[in-house]
Amino acid sequence: MASVRQHSFDVLIVGGGPAGMAASSTAAAHGHKVAIVDDNPSLGGQIWRGRSFSSASKRAADKTAAAWYRKVQNAQITHLSGLRVFDSAQAGVLLAESQDGPNSQYGQWELHYRKLILATGAQERFLPFPGWTLRNVLGAGALQSMVKSGLPVAGKRIVVAGSGPLLLAVAAYMRAHGAQVVEICEQASMGQLAAFAFGLLASPERILQGMQYKLQLLGTPYRTGCWPVAAYGTQRLETVVLSDGRRTREIPCDYFACGFHLVPNVELPALLGCHLKNGFVEVDPLQQTSVPDIYCVGEPTGIGGLEQALVEGEIAGLASTGRVEQAQPLQRERKKMQSFTERLEKAFALRPELRRLPDAQTIVCRCEDVTFSQVREYASWRAVKLHTRCGMGPCQGRICGTAGEFLLGWNANSVRPPILPVRFQTMAVAPAIQEIKSQNG
Repeated sequence: MASVRQHSFDVLIVGGGPAGMAASSTAAAHGHKVAIVDDNPSLGGQIWRGRSFSSASKRAADKTAAAWYRKVQNAQITHLSGLRVFDSAQAGVLLAESQDGPNSQYGQWELHYRKLILATGAQERFLPFPGWTLRNVLGAGALQSMVKSGLPVAGKRIVVAGSGPLLLAVAAYMRAHGAQVVEICEQASMGQLAAFAFGLLASPERILQGMQYKLQLLGTPYRTGCWPVAAYGTQRLETVVLSDGRRTREIPCDYFACGFHLVPNVELPALLGCHLKNGFVEVDPLQQTSVPDIYCVGEPTGIGGLEQALVEGEIAGLASTGRVEQAQPLQRERKKMQSFTERLEKAFALRPELRRLPDAQTIVCRCEDVTFSQVREYASWRAVKLHTRCGMGPCQGRICGTAGEFLLGWNANSVRPPILPVRFQTMAVAPAIQEIKSQNG
């Protein structure tokens, strides 16, 4: 049986994106034993992956990333890369498994903590439509990630569609790498976006960011009130069909990047007993959850963007190490940012027409090949899982569960360990894990 590595920390941060980086560097500033655990080989999360951490960079985003990266590097922080947290043995102990990477030889890990900060981020929401499982139909963020990892897109025709600010960021990134961005389609109406833009007048930095994207995408059609209804191709994607509710258009393309805003990764907070409200982790002004000594920051508390994630990370880093008074100015800053989060949610609310996207034969659960006709007869997430195996595959319902919440009103918040797929050799230590749990009630 594989051995289990045990480590103890004053403050443990799960998630190596901007929020986790801010939390870890802030917590470590006064001598506390701090660790940051992430399943990626390097810090930065999706938003800063592939960024230049050179101080010579002239881009504001790169300078921000570089500044926080230096803070983490200069602090006494244990960086546990390539580890995936999949369960909790007891209060104060997380269980993790090594992925391929520098820690892979160690197998299973027990991570003990006094304070825990969850910075688990968010993922794209996918809505199934006919043809969405074709090769080269990808999530907008997924395509960006693949390009960052070396996928060549120079000269490729790309249609970007769905909802949310990520569409512009992805389109600009694709164009900067030589792709031909044929069109950007946002399902939200012009009225919704106009109201959102008007509310940004008090945030000149966000207006500037939007203008920069527009300049980078000069000449690329940007259509509002437009959404995908089908994708066609034989071996791979050949065309996509877009609709504005009155007429449809078929557009040839090589890649289709499609995502309907973001949904928070709340599986670990839910497993630990943190209270959720409207799908997000509920926290107090110090970012503490309903569970004592557990804090949550970033997208799991509300889809508010980079600046809010960094501020929340700092607040939790201070609060978890007892420096509550220092966190107060940041609390006021965060409160101002919350209005942006509320406007963002309202601006990109999904239109009801999207509930009619899948037809009877559209696959809803890609892991288990479950179609829409098989799941629409059931009123609950539990019933669907029991009768169709929908949500029982490797993604553990992260794709079909969030889609079903919108399409059919499911409540897919039930969570059981392991929250991520793990290897059989990891499950072989289950008796030892159960012994820990039984000894501690």
